[in-house]
Amino acid sequence: MALEMRERCERCGTAALPADGDARICSYECTFCVPCTEEMSGTCPNCGGELLPRPRRVARQA
Repeated sequence: MALEMRERCERCGTAALPADGDARICSYECTFCVPCTEEMSGTCPNCGGELLPRPRRVARQA
């Protein structure tokens, strides 16, 4: 089961979150940009879970 790589911060909605860029995610896949995560003290406002660095997905080279 793969992570859903959301492209926008769920809080500010303006931060672009490319699959190979910095983002924070909780166990329910709520996704936020780093500045919003810092403002929320690393806690997901939806579930109360810890926000951790999201794994990066790098495109495969042929």
